[in-house]
Amino acid sequence: MSTATGPALRAALADDIDRLLSAEPDVRADVVDSVHQMRVATRRLRSVLRSYRGLFRRESVDDLRDELRWLGGVLGVARDAEVRADRFTALADEQTTQAKRAGRALAKSERAKYAAAHRDIVEALDDERYARLRDRLIALRTDPPLRRKLARKNASPRFSDVLRDDFRRVRRLVRDEPAPEEAERIEHLHDIRKAAKRLRYSADAAAPVLGGPAKELSSRAKKLQTVLGDHRDAVEAMATIAARSDAAAARGSDTSGYDRLYESESDAARKYLDQYPAAASFVRHKYGRR
Repeated sequence: MSTATGPALRAALADDIDRLLSAEPDVRADVVDSVHQMRVATRRLRSVLRSYRGLFRRESVDDLRDELRWLGGVLGVARDAEVRADRFTALADEQTTQAKRAGRALAKSERAKYAAAHRDIVEALDDERYARLRDRLIALRTDPPLRRKLARKNASPRFSDVLRDDFRRVRRLVRDEPAPEEAERIEHLHDIRKAAKRLRYSADAAAPVLGGPAKELSSRAKKLQTVLGDHRDAVEAMATIAARSDAAAARGSDTSGYDRLYESESDAARKYLDQYPAAASFVRHKYGRR
């Protein structure tokens, strides 16, 4: 029995909205990993609204996506600091002497940034802007602004079209990747990662309708997203280390510890990038085929 587009899309939206709203109390209480969970839910929901935008009355969801971008940005400052703090703590544990001290100093700095950013999150959650967004999400859960004619049609071909478009976006970016020596390659890889994440989320939303093929596509996109996400984390850690090293050098301080940390993260970035060709290999095939 075929599933209508409207109920299928409402179910996908409801899952992400529930994840987002249920994370709020834990974020306020600063429960471990709660900021990450709320940020992921925010991104997933915004991504689904974007990928499936052709099924909505566009004017009704564009502003909502902007508000979700705002919330994701507020959460992102804290989450990025949290990731760097954890990364520098682990990196320090692998080092000795100067590098260990440098790693601990970096971790301490990032934890302070997280604490300040978390206060900003709580302030945002107490703001009228978030209250309005929360009310809109509750309404979206039960009554999304779907295009009525499409809502009654079979979901399978509509969801397949969305996955095909998102798949082709990833494939095009992989195909058009700059040469390794070109400076813009790092940002291009970041764009591939974002496109892979969008494909993953649209495939997750389609899985109850399309079954195994959508689940497999989600798994492959997640692998690509993860590899390039790990690479991006290493690159951003390198930038943070370099900035701290430059500041230390300007004061006439020893930078050998920071140099060692930078070298470790540079090695990690190369290792993650070595996994990229295999992770991206699925885009060589046509959508829906191995």
